[in-house]
Parts: sequence; C-alpha cells; structure tokens
Amino acid sequence: MLYFRAQALRENILRLDAVIFTHGHADHILGFDDVRPFNIRQKEHLPIHAEEETLAVLRRTFSYAFNNVPTLSTIPQVTVHPIAGPFELLGAKIIPVPLDHGGLRVLGFRLGGAAYLTDFSRLPDESKALLVGLDDLILDALRDTPHPMHLTVEQALKVVSEIAPKRAWFTHIAHELPHEETNARLRNMGFPNVQMAYDGLKLEVKI
Repeated sequence: MLYFRAQALRENILRLDAVIFTHGHADHILGFDDVRPFNIRQKEHLPIHAEEETLAVLRRTFSYAFNNVPTLSTIPQVTVHPIAGPFELLGAKIIPVPLDHGGLRVLGFRLGGAAYLTDFSRLPDESKALLVGLDDLILDALRDTPHPMHLTVEQALKVVSEIAPKRAWFTHIAHELPHEETNARLRNMGFPNVQMAYDGLKLEVKI
C-alpha cells in the first residue's frame, strides 16, 4: 500500500470500496493515509479488513485515525473489520490463506478463481487445500538468490507445480529478474503459463 496514491492516480481509480491488509509491514500499510480523498469524495467511512495483529500495528502507526481526538485537518475515516476466517465483501466470498513470511504469519487471499499470495517464504500444507482449482495465482518470487522472508523463483515454481493454477503471475520482484528475459526463461523451463506481473496488469476474476 506504500505507493497506493501513485497507483490510484495512474489507474484513474475514482472509488474505493474497502481495503484488505495482508500484514503490518511498512510497505503494506504506509499508504493508509491516502484513503482520505476517498472519504471526502464518497462521504463515507471506508471498511478495512485485517487480522488483529495487523490492526494493532495500524492503530499504533496511525493513532490519530483511531484515538477519537478531534482534529483541525482531515484524517482517514474507517470502519474496522477483524479477519477471523472467510468473510463476504460486496457479495463476494474472501478466503484468507495463512502464509509464513519468515517468522511472521501473514495472509494471502482467495477470491473466486484467483488468489493473491505476496510476501511469503513458505506455504503451509493446510493452506494448499484452499487453493485448489485456481484460474490465476499471483505469488511472491523475489529473485534467484535465497532470502529468509521470500520465495526464490525455484521455490515459487514448486508452489505453482503443486497448486497447478491455469496461470501464475510473479510479484514482489527484485531488480535481479529482468522482465522479458525472465519470461523467456520461464517458457524455456516448461512453464508457459507463468509470467512476471507488471504495473497495470488487470485480471478478470470469476467469483
């Protein structure tokens, strides 16, 4: 969420219905303050969904938005929805997928035929059953060199082989993986259904 404002401007996003947080690391929460323009435009509080541990980080980092102290300026206006299992949002079922991000538990999410699993180093066995029959799997693939908090390309391909989605998209990519060259390498390795994700990628998801 760190670059949410830039992404929203680039994609001309004029309405925001909710925000779902995967975990409380800085690069996933520091765009929180940029929900304010949507509060002003939509004249309503914005629902946010996160596990209690992530909500605690949000409350600490952005205390001014949660402490009910009057301010002279605008602040993010949100309604908090703790994630404790599958939940419904805008008529669609969202399934949390527990992941290990080094020593931290984080969440990925499944929405219909797609799943988004960023920032993880291990997919627990119990989570694999939540990912059967996917059309699109978006997953962490940082680089080729091992990292304690993220998957390598090799590890990500192993996950793809186990889950067997129709298509897979690598995200959270380091500069060590040049885009076109890596796509060509994946095809040559026998993974024509696996590609590098990119800014502005849009997927049609069956829910």
